[in-house]
Amino acid sequence: MNLISKSKKNHHAYFNRDISWLQFNARVLQEAEDPTVPLLERLRFLGIFSNNLDEFFKVRYATIKRIVEAGKEGKSELGGVAASDLMEKITQTVIDHQQQSMNILRDIESQLEKEDIYIINETEITPDQSKFISEYFIRVVSPALVTIMLTEVDEFPSLKDSVAYLAVRMVMQEKDETFQSKINYALIEIPRYVDRFVELPEKEGKKYIIILDDLIRHCLGNIFSIFYYESISAHMIKITRDAELDLDSDLSRSFLEKISKSVAKRSSGDPVRFVYDKTIDKDTLDFLLDKMGIDSTDSIIPGGRYHNRRDYMKFPSLGRKDLLYEIKPALPIKGLSLQGSLLNEIAKKDYLLYAPYQTFSYVVKFLREAALDPKVQSIKITIYRLAQVSHIASSLINAVKNGKDVTVQIELRARFDEAANIEYAEQMQEEGVHLIFGIKGLKVHSKACVIERLEHGKLKRYSFISTGNFNESTAKIYTDYTLFTANEKIGKEINKVFNFFEVNYKVKKYRHLIVSPHYTRNAFYALIDKEIENHKKGLPCGMKMKLNSLSDFKMIDKLYQASQAGVKIQLIVRGICCLIPGVKGMSENIEIISIVDKYLEHPRLYIFENGGSPKYYISSADFMSRNLDSRVEISCPIYDVDIQEELLDTFEICWNDNVKARMISEEQDNEYVKNKKEKVRSQFATYDYYQKKVQ
Repeated sequence: MNLISKSKKNHHAYFNRDISWLQFNARVLQEAEDPTVPLLERLRFLGIFSNNLDEFFKVRYATIKRIVEAGKEGKSELGGVAASDLMEKITQTVIDHQQQSMNILRDIESQLEKEDIYIINETEITPDQSKFISEYFIRVVSPALVTIMLTEVDEFPSLKDSVAYLAVRMVMQEKDETFQSKINYALIEIPRYVDRFVELPEKEGKKYIIILDDLIRHCLGNIFSIFYYESISAHMIKITRDAELDLDSDLSRSFLEKISKSVAKRSSGDPVRFVYDKTIDKDTLDFLLDKMGIDSTDSIIPGGRYHNRRDYMKFPSLGRKDLLYEIKPALPIKGLSLQGSLLNEIAKKDYLLYAPYQTFSYVVKFLREAALDPKVQSIKITIYRLAQVSHIASSLINAVKNGKDVTVQIELRARFDEAANIEYAEQMQEEGVHLIFGIKGLKVHSKACVIERLEHGKLKRYSFISTGNFNESTAKIYTDYTLFTANEKIGKEINKVFNFFEVNYKVKKYRHLIVSPHYTRNAFYALIDKEIENHKKGLPCGMKMKLNSLSDFKMIDKLYQASQAGVKIQLIVRGICCLIPGVKGMSENIEIISIVDKYLEHPRLYIFENGGSPKYYISSADFMSRNLDSRVEISCPIYDVDIQEELLDTFEICWNDNVKARMISEEQDNEYVKNKKEKVRSQFATYDYYQKKVQ
């Protein structure tokens, strides 16, 4: 099956975006397999791999399934691949990846045993451990268990999305008079709010962990003690549901209410994936599939003994720092102290923050200072994903209490963070923050803040614009750029974006910012065309771009056009990449690498050579159709020469990575970049780069 489509009109070719995404997740799996990665970190990468897969099925597979159920092929939306063929390819690819992940898990467990860390199951429990487990079960687990006797219910229960269940099969004794049937079934819901990994008492310097699933299996006799059975077994199952939000059209309900209602309904969305322990009894599997209405359009994945392996992201550290990445302190920004006034320093020059190498505390400090400063009149900020405990939100509430006019554009449809954003939205609304809930048909994905400060009788604007969310938690693991500036032209144009939120039938004009949905596509087309023109004139030309995803076919065609004109293009793409590089006559001047390492690469950086006077932009937008055409995004020019140099330096460090960089090639085989140059691990080298700046 050929998953690379070719347009008859222009002979361009594209990788299918969903297969490309699965190849990105395969790169995550490579990290779990890499013996140079600390052992406990390898386990956590397995968790990331599993979590990514859950979200993929909730969103992308669910979309493809909807196309099939509508009786359509969907080739135009899927890059020339029929939806039904794509579903088969996805299922087979996922089965292969799942098998690989189980092999990796077995290897990690054997390596952990060499470190005197043992993950045991219910068949390996000693009498002393059994006593501890029984007490723990009665005290902690049993009160949280939900157990359903399937023989006794008239209607099969609706299983919760991405919750693991033990499917229990009991073969009854002759004397049991409870059931008419010889074989009976039950479901045990694995409690989500009980630690998945239970530490057992240490013995002779050896540490023991039992997974909650096995702890429950050990206690099946306790759970079903009122029945007489010959044998009992329990196998894991999990269902993934369509996570698309369907908003009702009730005009009397607020947008906040509609989103809340839609999130609540998500748990009952149509099933799209069913994963089961492949050692399950056939009659049990047939019973479940029949009762749950699982059909041929759902992805049925035979798996291992355990599901919800995303929980490995929270595997306990066990006091073994030597089995984790070294925690390096986040660095200060050279010349910008957290002790004095940030605003006074930003008034003098622009500064760039590159988290997590440098501390995110500057963003919080900026807002806290603005909240307290009597000269600050107003604060406007866009919010996409907030931390569970958000100092950003508390700073904004603090500002309101100090009489500031605070406006927050909060995106309630930030996928899988809707509930958290709703909670903060309600809290801020109660405190008097002016909330904007977006624009019909558009998500607000931009990351920007502007404050107005009264200085010498005039309003002066201070701003920060970022490639990532204003989230203290993700700022520790996502790499992102944030620009702090007092450039009045930038500040005024951020204000225009907020005016658009309020009065969105008026399309604003911008001379500095590039703003979606009205300008981003054509602005980047024009920048690319300029590089083509400069090449024809013999002027310096070329493009360097770092982004998360590249999937918009029209933008890819434009990059192909530049390549065919002779423009050299260097791309660093973390995730989805539908552009096929290095194809003669089409893309021979395009090189692409992808970096997966300790941190999640998240910045969007666009550099255009521009005839020898390079243009630099940091952006919230990837080259995806949704970012270009159906979201509010901001790409911000960088005018400060020192920051331009810094951006180029950090790009080049990544481009020279020959440890964690993979080549994106026509083969889609995730081969590592290999050369005879000095070893460069870009994330470690970037930290060293910034450390030298402040020494």
